[in-house]
Amino acid sequence: MSNSVINVLKEKKREFSSSDELRPLIESIKDKKVVMLGEASHGTHEYYKWRAKISKILIEEYGFDFVAVEGDWPPCYELNRHVKGYDDAINDTTQALKQFKRWPSWMWANWEVHEWAQWLRDFNKGLAQDKRKGFYGLDVYSLWESMDAIMDYLKEEDPSAFETAKMAMRCFEPHRDGGGQRYALSTRLVPEGCSAEVTQLLKEIRSKVPSYNSDREHAFSTEQNAVVSNNAERYYRIMASRDESTWNLRDRHMMDTLKRLMAFHGSEAKGIVWAHNTHIGDASYTDMGDAGLYNIGELGREEFGRDNVALIGFGCHSGSVLAGASWGDQVRQMNLPDGRSDSWEDWCHQAGTQFYVASDDLQSLDELQDRIPHRAVGVVYDPRHERYGNYAPTIIPKRYDYFMFFDKTRALHAINIQEETSRTPDTYPHGL
Repeated sequence: MSNSVINVLKEKKREFSSSDELRPLIESIKDKKVVMLGEASHGTHEYYKWRAKISKILIEEYGFDFVAVEGDWPPCYELNRHVKGYDDAINDTTQALKQFKRWPSWMWANWEVHEWAQWLRDFNKGLAQDKRKGFYGLDVYSLWESMDAIMDYLKEEDPSAFETAKMAMRCFEPHRDGGGQRYALSTRLVPEGCSAEVTQLLKEIRSKVPSYNSDREHAFSTEQNAVVSNNAERYYRIMASRDESTWNLRDRHMMDTLKRLMAFHGSEAKGIVWAHNTHIGDASYTDMGDAGLYNIGELGREEFGRDNVALIGFGCHSGSVLAGASWGDQVRQMNLPDGRSDSWEDWCHQAGTQFYVASDDLQSLDELQDRIPHRAVGVVYDPRHERYGNYAPTIIPKRYDYFMFFDKTRALHAINIQEETSRTPDTYPHGL
């Protein structure tokens, strides 16, 4: 037990139970270009609730332009059009969230996000169309959904490019029923897969985007879907070959997407990211760095400068969580055991119940300059094994700028929808 760490936490922590009590934190991050808000699981109510509260203040009072999340571009873009009130958008929030059909749908099809989306839709009604705040997906998995979106757009907008898209789709079509897993396996026999087709499609769309006559954001989305298709195709090929890590490709794609969103929103743009701690907490201060892995938090500090980025980790000691027992398994509420002895979660538990702490206040503690166990729960979870399989060795005050702690948490409230349960590629760490 580290009494010195616990004592400093007791002294330096800032307890909160309302948004007003987060004002010192907000004041310290309001001028950042990018604020990244984490989570220690993909199924905890408190993480979603307080990320939304912080984001509301940043958007409403300090002009942040969008939230970008660890989710697929196509369904997030449908929700984006809904919250911005486009004429052709889905009008009902629940129906918009039901576009999240790929497992694990509960990450975004939940009532916590429903409340957030309705708030953002109402807030946007008071703004000019080009000033409305957006909601976007950063992830790389949506090969088929992105190809379908490209086909739908080009069929009306650009018949010539539509022919190029059809050629790419014909290449992928034999593997569609088995999802990315089946396509990945096919590249063991034909290593080049459909790479040439999606590369040509991306090149053609990029050359023509400036001439497209539909709304500017829809043209931007079509280009992004082409980028997703190109990178997803490469992701699945790499997954099959196992010659390099798919993790780095995925987080590089997330970073590049964030950069494109920042550029789209103008030179003064400010963005918010919602993703797992494993993505937003600087990977160079964990054992991931030893394996040559990086993430969007580390890349963000490099791209925008440490002073322009805030990395805020979230965590808890015990409670309940939504997860699946295996890939594609039905989501269920699971018990989240007490944090492991002498872990970061255990020390926070002994210091208080609900608080945040600044990393600057922890820098003098020798015990925190070395890696300590720090819990990370994925979409695949087994509470019986979590003591040994769900803790990432972490230098806490260097990985994050702030950390928000909740002693006891409860599970998200999922919206029940019919999921597509084709196997999603394994990620590292598993399921994050």
